Formats: sequence, structure tokens, C-alpha cells
Amino acid sequence: MQHDGEELLRRPYAERRALLENLFSSRALTAPWTLCPMTTDLAKAREWLESWTDVSGVEGILIKPLNSRYLTGYRGWTKIRRRDTTETIGGAITGTLTRPQLLVLGRHDQDGRLRAVGRTVPLRPDAARQVAEHLTAAAPGHPWEGVRFSATWGSRDVLDTTLVHPTLVAEVSADRAIDHGGIYRHPLRFQRLRLDVGLEDVPRFGEGSAAVAG
Repeated sequence: MQHDGEELLRRPYAERRALLENLFSSRALTAPWTLCPMTTDLAKAREWLESWTDVSGVEGILIKPLNSRYLTGYRGWTKIRRRDTTETIGGAITGTLTRPQLLVLGRHDQDGRLRAVGRTVPLRPDAARQVAEHLTAAAPGHPWEGVRFSATWGSRDVLDTTLVHPTLVAEVSADRAIDHGGIYRHPLRFQRLRLDVGLEDVPRFGEGSAAVAG
């Protein structure tokens, strides 16, 4: 955050960006140095959000005020993540069968094992009622018997879950932060039950956010 010995923290972002671009140009910097692209064109930003997020690890775009100073330890910008709808399988809940609070979701891997992929945010009352109408208590031999689920990504706290019969297909909204081949880093947003499709229509574990039409 310095240039030729001058501290730039109080300079607005537009000035700091111009100095950075000039540095790359004057020094002809190339890989491993990379200048993150920037635009003030809304259409271009939308294009980036749709196309560049197909690259693994790219979640979305950042919006920074052009007149903002650099504030140490403070996040003075907004992240917009791309979200896609996709299908998952309900394998557990928190709450009760009559009043589910959130869903723990999974997908089958190539060997047919049900692998957990994430959890939803708390269900809205109308969604909770809809889900409750179709929940069935798990029978012995559920693939997640004895499994503990983290309350949040990277947390040691665990959810108090109840296993359910893993036959319900749930459509969820998910961002592009996916770890370990198929686990969603951030909570999913429940959209609806897909009573019109079967388990075989759900993408396999690790297949990302391919959506089932309907």
C-alpha cells in the first residue's frame, strides 16, 4: 500500500487503482504477477458474473466504491456471488418431523453412497410445513447413522439432527464455493421440493450445480 515510499491508504480507490495499472504497464509485469480486471460497466460486470464463475474457485465479483480509502481490518466492499439452482437429497433435519428447522442434504457418489453436501439456512414457516408433509423417519441402516454434521463450515459445533428416509428431492439455491469435490461451503437456500423427479435425476456427488429441468 505504498508507492515510492508514499503511503497510499488515504488515497481513494480510483487513484490507487490507476497507480497500480501504471506500475504493471511501466514494469511490463507478467505472470506470476496478475492485475485483477476492473470495470465500471454494469453490462460487463454481469457478463463476468455469468461467465467467469464457471472457473473453479471463482465465486463472484467484488464491488468497491471508487472514492473509498483503504481501511485496515475493515471490509469496505460488497461481494456478489453467483447462485445456481440444483437438486439434492434430504437425509436429515434439525427440529422435529412435524416442525423441521433446516435440512441436511446429500448426493449419491459413483458407488451409490449418500454423501452429505451441505445444509440449508433455516426454513421459512411455509417451506417447513411443506417439507413436514413428506418427511418419514429413517429406518435402520440409514447411511448417515453415527455421522455428526458441523453447524457451519469450519466450525466444531455440531447440529442436533434427526435422520429421515432419504427419498425427498429438494431444489436449492447455491453459490459457487464448493470444497472437497462436492461440498458446499456456505448454507443453501431451500427453493422447493421436487416431487416430480426421482433420485436418479439428482446430480452425482461432485458434479457441481447441474440443474434438473422442470
